[in-house]
Amino acid sequence: MHYTGTIWRPPYEASSLLLEVTAGCTHHRCKFCTLYADLPFPFRMSPLEDIEEDLKEARIRYRSFAGYKMTRAFLTGANPFVLKYERLKEIGELIHKYFPMMKTIGCFARVTDIAAKSDEELRALQKMGYDGLTIGVETADDEALRFMDKGYLAEDIRKQCGRLDESGISYSFFYLVGISGAGRGEAGARQSAAVFNQLHPVRVGANMLTVYPDSGLYKEIRAGNWKEESETEKYREIRALVENLEIPTVFAAQGASNAFQMQCGLPKEKRKLLAFLDDVIENAGEERLRRYRESVHHL
Repeated sequence: MHYTGTIWRPPYEASSLLLEVTAGCTHHRCKFCTLYADLPFPFRMSPLEDIEEDLKEARIRYRSFAGYKMTRAFLTGANPFVLKYERLKEIGELIHKYFPMMKTIGCFARVTDIAAKSDEELRALQKMGYDGLTIGVETADDEALRFMDKGYLAEDIRKQCGRLDESGISYSFFYLVGISGAGRGEAGARQSAAVFNQLHPVRVGANMLTVYPDSGLYKEIRAGNWKEESETEKYREIRALVENLEIPTVFAAQGASNAFQMQCGLPKEKRKLLAFLDDVIENAGEERLRRYRESVHHL
């Protein structure tokens, strides 16, 4: 299989066929991000020949599992949805050629990737099986989005993900706890919930901001331009987000950045989740939580 550098996928894509169609990120400017620092280039598209070779190899490998049916593919790279419609169509056709039982195709996507596609193209991609995108919106706090150089604002999240709703393409959000900075986390969470409540994410996944020395954000902290939330503040921020979410969705914190793993269906299990978070805030202790943060050498 043609895999380049570290392959990142959401926890819920563990059983999907991981197919490399891009490597790296087209934006490559978020101040907190170091995920693709091990690559010798910012972004690269995989040749169709490599993609087809990988599908052939994967078909042989999966045939060795008696009765195994692969029904979902996850395209790897920071934002494969940036590829033009025709390229995504070619990839979809190849996947269905070698895996006729494949039902859905997911990937990471940036908000700006959606904006570059017409409504007609989004509907056509949905019919091809593109579904279950994972979008690292991080927050709907415009001040934080500007400072971190995400390349879009809260209104863009609302507009573009609303277009996904209209096209029938489902999606999940990654929310980055701590991105608003010290003293602003709960306000950022409430702003985010206000935007999310206008949309239909099937899942809101929380990841904890971990600042690494090779990030642009670390330099901003050293220069005195930004201050990190305490670990206890981050859990208060999560609590504010959960408390203000009014839509039916799954809330989860399952990545390695989270000291406490959780997954609950909202709104049914909201009270249970808030009680759990209250217990963490009251009893976990800043020192213990900070030790965990410092132990996360890489996400």
